Amino acid sequence: MMKRDLFILIFIIIFTKGIRGQNSLPDIFTGERDNDLISFSLKNEAAIAFNLLQITQSKDEWFTYREELKNEILQHAKVSYLSDLPLEYIETGVTNVDGFRIKNIYFQTRPNVYATANLYIPDGIGPFPAVLVTMGHSRNGKLFAEYQALGQTLALNGYVAIAIDPWGAGERTTDHGDFEYHGANLGGSLLNVGETLMGMQITDNMRAIDLLASLPFVDGENIGATGASGGGNQVMWLAALDERIKAVIPAVSIGTFQSYILNSNCICEALPGGLTFIEESAVLGLIAPRALKIFSGLHDANAAFKPQEMLRSFHGAETIYGFYGAEEKLSYQIFDTPHGYFTEMREAMLGWFDLHLKNRGTGAPKKEKYFKTLPDSDLRVFPLGKRPLEVVSTADYCFNKGSLLRTKMLSIENINVQQKKDELKELLSISGKYNLKYVTKLSNSNDWDRFVLKSTTGDLIPLLLYIPNKGSKEFTLIASSKGKDSISIDLINELIEKGTGICIVDLWGIGESSSAEAKRIDGLLPEFHTLSRSALWLGKPMQGIWIKQLDVVVNWLTNTFQMKNITIDADRELAVASLLFSVLENKVDKLFLRKIPSSYLFDKSADTNNYSMAIHIPDFLIWGDISLAVALSGKDIIFIDPLTISGRKLSDNEIEEFENEIYHFSSLYENSSEVIFIK
Repeated sequence: MMKRDLFILIFIIIFTKGIRGQNSLPDIFTGERDNDLISFSLKNEAAIAFNLLQITQSKDEWFTYREELKNEILQHAKVSYLSDLPLEYIETGVTNVDGFRIKNIYFQTRPNVYATANLYIPDGIGPFPAVLVTMGHSRNGKLFAEYQALGQTLALNGYVAIAIDPWGAGERTTDHGDFEYHGANLGGSLLNVGETLMGMQITDNMRAIDLLASLPFVDGENIGATGASGGGNQVMWLAALDERIKAVIPAVSIGTFQSYILNSNCICEALPGGLTFIEESAVLGLIAPRALKIFSGLHDANAAFKPQEMLRSFHGAETIYGFYGAEEKLSYQIFDTPHGYFTEMREAMLGWFDLHLKNRGTGAPKKEKYFKTLPDSDLRVFPLGKRPLEVVSTADYCFNKGSLLRTKMLSIENINVQQKKDELKELLSISGKYNLKYVTKLSNSNDWDRFVLKSTTGDLIPLLLYIPNKGSKEFTLIASSKGKDSISIDLINELIEKGTGICIVDLWGIGESSSAEAKRIDGLLPEFHTLSRSALWLGKPMQGIWIKQLDVVVNWLTNTFQMKNITIDADRELAVASLLFSVLENKVDKLFLRKIPSSYLFDKSADTNNYSMAIHIPDFLIWGDISLAVALSGKDIIFIDPLTISGRKLSDNEIEEFENEIYHFSSLYENSSEVIFIK
């Protein structure tokens, strides 16, 4: 009988521990989960922005405002255009075709940064009108048949055309000849060094116009631009900012910025904070009174580019063209096509460019002449694997600029702590507008108290609380980047056995706070691609959103339960948010940071997509780095398995260097916190 009782007791102990573990954490939101609050909230915020960012009906107001608007775009996109920078134009090969020739070229767009391109030149003396052809998301850039078609058909009809590889695509990828997607975490990494992929492309394209204008066989007074999808997006921004563009045709790329929210657009089409000051109709209006024709596909699968969205922006731009009396310069055409730049579009383009760049014809479509797609070998600027170092990839650019920024940071001999905190708040868009509105307590479940905190902005933050019987005043707040169901059983049971209170939270976009629509749109892209890009448009980095939610949770724990000691245990992207929260708010005592990046310096040695898109913080390496944040935190911190930004484990030497950086900054203002590394 005693053995039987002992067996039952052991079973009860094991079962009791198990029910608090990974597979038994109760849900907060039970029943059907068809209320995607994040999707609803973001779309609502974008709709409000669209309504508030209306085109002025006053001509005088527009003429006063337009230059300010241009400067805002340049600032937010981080455009770095140097008109007096030598072009250093270099030809590497030429292919002669009946009626035209193609030169393979590269030229300088930023100091010591070169772009690759094909230059299509008609037979004859010239000077010829010219057209910049920008690529969409063909990973092979200018080699893609659709863009060859644009270059060749323009040349056959008497136009010089330059087809430039987009930043990070074509011959500008990490490894020459290995075509990769230029967006996602790769393009997002530019944010950390104070750039944007949009700004890099605008700069490249302005320099391409410099090049065209410098060529003796080009009529510099008659330069146009066209592109499809991401390329159409590029020429819209270019024409809005560069008045040398006399006529522009963006194809399958015009919608509304509102429609970009919770849609599958690239990071190259994201203007950080864009929806805080501009809608797409105003960007189109900046092109006035120059010629603008918009092409849309009736069957475009991308909701952001559907004709009904295009028309909303078109009608706004009509008002501005009316200020100039230039209504005839603005038009659109909807084709019975899906997404792409098809033959009927090219024929419409030719007739329209003839009218506006040659002053010939009526603008009606012009029959396209026969041409033949050329093999890649004819159009490559360099033999495979033999690209010179000055043709810089995104990876190299981020590493080079990041290294310079870190060298500058490590030379700091004096820290104004409050100034650095204020700067960090600005980067993260932290303001006092995000607070707790009310708390809903749900029924208990399996020894866990269930709560939902509602913020003043309407966000719901689900919490699980385990409160020890002895009423401990110590709490550990656990935040997992994969949601509460990924939290280790051992960690939970260890805290329970210690008598520590536990708070488990699913922050914005995670676990029970996730957006099913955003995950569906992400598809095979890195996690939080849709949410981070949408939040970026609205001026809210995801790290900043998480920090504001951590502040609400910690304040509530402290005030409700009179906590004397709060520890945060977080991993990966949430470890960064927790660290930065501890820098900005003196409200926690200790941090366990699991698999946190030790630095935001780009690392090519592992997986660019190791972290989600939520990792990126605009201008973070201009502000400092993780080591500086650790020193400014002033908290006891335990690092568990720190990584590089690409997910590679740190070597012993790298950990030592990381420790030395922390010590350097800590010594500048006598921080005596303890830092421990566990591998």
